[in-house]
Amino acid sequence: MKSVSIIGLGLIGGSIAKALRNVKDNFHISAYDIEEVLSLAFSDGVIDNKLYAVEDALASDVIFICLPIGEALKTFNKIAPNLKSGQILTDVCSVKSVFADLWVQSDSEGIYIGGHPMTGKEKSGYQNSDPLLFENSIYILTENLDRQHHLQSFRELIESLGANILYIPPKQHDVIAASVSHLPQLVSVALVNTSSLKTNSYNFLDLAAGGFRDMTRIASSDFEIWESIIKENRDEILSAIEKFSFEIEKLKKFIYKDRMSELRHYFNDARKHRDEIPKNTKGFLSPLFDLYIFVKDEPGVISKISTALYRHNINIKDIELLKIREGAGGTFRISFESKADAAQAQIILEETGFRTSLS
Repeated sequence: MKSVSIIGLGLIGGSIAKALRNVKDNFHISAYDIEEVLSLAFSDGVIDNKLYAVEDALASDVIFICLPIGEALKTFNKIAPNLKSGQILTDVCSVKSVFADLWVQSDSEGIYIGGHPMTGKEKSGYQNSDPLLFENSIYILTENLDRQHHLQSFRELIESLGANILYIPPKQHDVIAASVSHLPQLVSVALVNTSSLKTNSYNFLDLAAGGFRDMTRIASSDFEIWESIIKENRDEILSAIEKFSFEIEKLKKFIYKDRMSELRHYFNDARKHRDEIPKNTKGFLSPLFDLYIFVKDEPGVISKISTALYRHNINIKDIELLKIREGAGGTFRISFESKADAAQAQIILEETGFRTSLS
């Protein structure tokens, strides 16, 4: 694989381009978008070539479609039938079955591999794209590359982004996405609208604390993005809503009939299931090993940590500031690829003067 075309240089497409540029200098990267975005990406040195028609992407070995679902489907229909043998087409949309069905109908000579990177930001657009966006994240593919040795170069391309590949067939993907992605979006919207009451004296949302904000952050998402997702995964989303409605009715019955013992079990079950979500991953693959570092609020503290680890050739896979009190200090969570690295990092940082704790 020598060349890649990216159709759509938004958050995901721009991040793919930047990540590939960082790790594969010999790649020729072309992109299609509006002139303003293309010119910016070209001046940044992120792309080598501007495309002014989506069909021009057919000159590349690999083609990424990084557009909202509605536009992605139109582009897919233009590109798929014209692929040459060995040429790979992929997308990054959060619905997969509709693309798989179109691929069967296309009678193409090329290869289609559906993709869905499980990462993102609240802000979209090329200006917010990030070469580290995929680091330690899950990247779902609809083809099992382990069984197809001729596609190993594509596997290496995706892994070079920093992502961990998970194989899920299209239908199963859409069922899962409806429950863990699409339903939470709709519930978040409904929760905000339910709570946005006002009286002469109070605006209920003025009293919303951090927990409410965390639960409803995704309610700020743009409907223009979600409209096509809901349309294309309609049946699975409706099924997920039915299951959620059943659980709400169960809660309502427990409370109405004062069945506190059963409600207690219901809470306990939820806590157990919630605790099963890995805390040491950016996604649900390749567990990382966490070290918690307690630091003073002073200039240069991050540099002091990273320099100490760099000198001992220990690689940081992820870092997060968990909490801080201005003037006092805070806690960093630093993740490592192996338990041995985390243990060695603890020794080094404690010798440097930090207080630490392994998870």
